[in-house]
Amino acid sequence: MTTIDLNADMGESFGLWKMGNDAELLKIITSANIACGGHAGDPDVMEKTFALASENGVGIGAHPGFADIAGFGRFKMHLPKGTLQNMIRYQVAAHVGMAKAFGHEVRHLKLHGALANMCSEDVDMAEAAYEAALSVAPDLIVMVLACTAQQQAVEKLGCAWAGEIFADRAYNEDATLVDRSKPGAVIHDAERAGPRIANMVREGAIITENGTRIPAKIDTICMHGDTPEAIAIARSVRAALEADGVTIQKFAGRQ
Repeated sequence: MTTIDLNADMGESFGLWKMGNDAELLKIITSANIACGGHAGDPDVMEKTFALASENGVGIGAHPGFADIAGFGRFKMHLPKGTLQNMIRYQVAAHVGMAKAFGHEVRHLKLHGALANMCSEDVDMAEAAYEAALSVAPDLIVMVLACTAQQQAVEKLGCAWAGEIFADRAYNEDATLVDRSKPGAVIHDAERAGPRIANMVREGAIITENGTRIPAKIDTICMHGDTPEAIAIARSVRAALEADGVTIQKFAGRQ
C-alpha cells in the first residue's frame, strides 16, 4: 500500500495582515509547516495555527526561514555558520516552546524559502541548519527536498527524514526548484497539478519540465498556501492520489 503525506506552509499571517487560507487547507493536508516568526508569523498566529492543526489531526512542523519579514524569507542571505545556526535555534526553540505551552507536539522541521533553496545546493549549509534544529529538538523528522543536498545532509547526519516534492513548482535537471523569477516556475493550474503529482508518485520519480525522470524517495507533497489557487491545487492533488489508491496520512520518517 502506498502512503503519502500532504504538507503546506502556513501560519504566515502577521498582526492584522492575513496570508493564505489556513483553516480550509487544514481540512485537506496531513502536515502543517508553521512559520516561526523569522520570515513570517507572530506568537498569536503561531498559537492559533497550532490549535487549528490539532483540531484537524494535522501534524505540526517548525518552518524557520531567514529573518526577513519584508522579503518573506525569499532573499538570499550569506551568514557565518554560527549566526545561521543560532538564527535557526532561536526560531525552533520559540516554536517548540510555544507548542509545548499549549499542549501541542512539534514533530517535524522544514526550512523555508531562500534558506531552503540554498541548502538544496550546499550540503554543508544544510547539515549546519539541521544540526542547529536538532540541537533544540533531537526527535524532529527533517523534511527535505528529495534528491538534493538537503537529502545528502540528513543521510550523513543519520537523523529521521522525509522526502518532499512540490505540487506547484517546476523542477530543474538537478532536482532543485526552478527560480521563481523564471516563467513557468510556479504552477497555477489545478487541473494540471493533480495528475502531474499522481504520475510522479506512480513512477517514484521527480519529472522535470523536459520529461527527465529522477528516481526519488517521495514521502510528502507540498502545496503552498499563499497563492490564490492553493485550495484548488490541494484538492486536485489529493483527489488524483486517492483515485490511484494512495492512502493519505502523516509520514513516519525514514532513517
